[in-house]
Amino acid sequence: YAITVITRIFYSVNKCHSGRITARQIRRSDLLSAFHQVDEEEDINKVTRYFSYEHFYVLYCRFWELDHDRDYKITREDLLKYGEQCLSHMIVDRIFDASPRPFGYSKDLDGEGDDDAAAAASGENKEDDANGNAADKDAEKKSPKDYLTYEDFIFFMLSEEDKANEISVRYWFTCIDVDGDGMLNNMEMRSFYALQQHRMQQLGHEYIPFEDMLCQMIDMIKPKNEEFIIVEDFLQEECAPVSGALFDALFNLNKYLQFEQRDPFQERQKREDEYESDWDRFACMDYNRLAMEEEAREEDAMEIDWVTVDDEDEDAEDFNLGLGGSSEAPF
Repeated sequence: YAITVITRIFYSVNKCHSGRITARQIRRSDLLSAFHQVDEEEDINKVTRYFSYEHFYVLYCRFWELDHDRDYKITREDLLKYGEQCLSHMIVDRIFDASPRPFGYSKDLDGEGDDDAAAAASGENKEDDANGNAADKDAEKKSPKDYLTYEDFIFFMLSEEDKANEISVRYWFTCIDVDGDGMLNNMEMRSFYALQQHRMQQLGHEYIPFEDMLCQMIDMIKPKNEEFIIVEDFLQEECAPVSGALFDALFNLNKYLQFEQRDPFQERQKREDEYESDWDRFACMDYNRLAMEEEAREEDAMEIDWVTVDDEDEDAEDFNLGLGGSSEAPF
């Protein structure tokens, strides 16, 4: 729980992902007001900023569902299973290779990798070629780009389930901007969308041409230059509610299809509900789902216990039949 709270604070406050929160960043954030609220509020779940235990439960359970080998690391194959396999292979690769990591992990770990490589080149820490090759293989296995830690997963999930804020927009923009020039051009977007088109065809959904999708998104986002999109285009105030639609179109098939088939009445209800953000809404719904599943498991376990007890009672009655004995009550 503590790691979750700390990581969420760094996600929202340390927007440059340097791994260090400055006094200026604290002053410009809502962190101090959240501290005051959590100090005064008796129900921790009412403090949805950073401290909600229900939000922690959702994050950790989602991580636990994917981490099948219980090594606290999510591989690319694990992440592909997220959200009923809604993400494309291409975006998963970009998440591992380019997405921001908490606490400056990516820079620090990459730096360590460079030092190891330099040491290997100079012959340091090598007794012979065989040991050196083994060390190189171990280093490759432990590369930070081969897995996501729990903290990395928190960054991913907060960004995936709420694309209507600056932090998540910058997170996904970095992943889509393959050449790192600060602009999303048609070639980059077309390469991501080609996988979506292929998946739509495989699943029997209506085929949506790239040009039609892009025209619709351009009309919604209204970039300053229609030849490319920059991150500031997504951050326009009027674009906040629809900023995630383009990202979903490029790599999240399930959400893109939901967007295409959306009900205007439900969208209006969503805008007028009690939740402050898409993340708060998702976390509440997913927590209720998890609670219902847990309750169902407990009921099943109780039924199994009762069946076992009944079977034991019947066996005991048969054994004691005619002997004047009686079976002992289970409780």
